[in-house]
Amino acid sequence: MEHLKIASDNYVAFTFFIGTMAMMAASVFFFFELSTTSQKWRTSVLVSGLITFIAAVHYYYMRSYNLETGDSPTFFRYVDWILTVPLMCVEFYLITKKAGAKIGLLWRLIFASLVMLVTGYFGETIDRGNSVLWGVISGAAYFYIVYLVWFGEVANLAQTAGVQVAKATRVLGWFVLVGWAIYPLGYILGTPGGLLGIQLVSDPAAASHAMDIVYNIADAINKIGFGLVIYTLSRSED
Repeated sequence: MEHLKIASDNYVAFTFFIGTMAMMAASVFFFFELSTTSQKWRTSVLVSGLITFIAAVHYYYMRSYNLETGDSPTFFRYVDWILTVPLMCVEFYLITKKAGAKIGLLWRLIFASLVMLVTGYFGETIDRGNSVLWGVISGAAYFYIVYLVWFGEVANLAQTAGVQVAKATRVLGWFVLVGWAIYPLGYILGTPGGLLGIQLVSDPAAASHAMDIVYNIADAINKIGFGLVIYTLSRSED
C-alpha cells in the first residue's frame, strides 16, 4: 500500500485528507448537538450534519482515487455535489417554512440545483466539445438560485420570518453568491471551451490539480459554513 501514502509535496491529496477530517468532525458536532436543539430547528441542523457526512464519505474515496491514479476525481465530486448541493438548497426552504414557504419553492430549488450540476457534468466530461453551451445552461440555473435567495421568494419570506432568519438567509446568500462562484471558475478553467470559446490555460493538467485544491478548500468552507449558520440560527431567539 506504499502508493497510498501521501507524499509531503502532494498538496491535492493533503487537502482531500483535511477535507475528509473537517467534514467528519463537523458531522459529529451537528449530530451530537441535535439533542439540545429545539424542535423548530432540529431538521435543519440534521440536514447540516447529513451534508457534511455525505461530503466526508466522498472525500475519503476521492482521496484514495487521487492517490491511486493521480487524476482529478471529477465523477465522484459531481456525485457528492448532486447529493449535497440540493440539500443545501433545502435549508432555505426549511428556515422559511414557518413564514409560509410552500412545497413548490422546495422543488424549484432542488430542480435548479440539479440542472446546474447535471449540465455542468455533461460539459466537463461527456460532451466537452459543447462545454460552452452546457456551461451557459448550468450558469442560468445557478443565477436562478441566486435570484430566489437574494431577490425572489426566499428573500421575501425571510423578511417576514423574523430578524434572525433574515440575517441567516442573507449570510447563506453570500455563501451562494461568493462561495459557490468558485465552481463556475473551475468549470471555465477545466473545459476546452474556456471562457466564450477561449482556452484560458496552457496546461490543463496543472490547472486541474490547482482547482482540486481550491475546490477542496471551498467545499469545506461552504458546507461547514452553511451548517454553522444554521446552527447559530437554532441558538438564536427572535
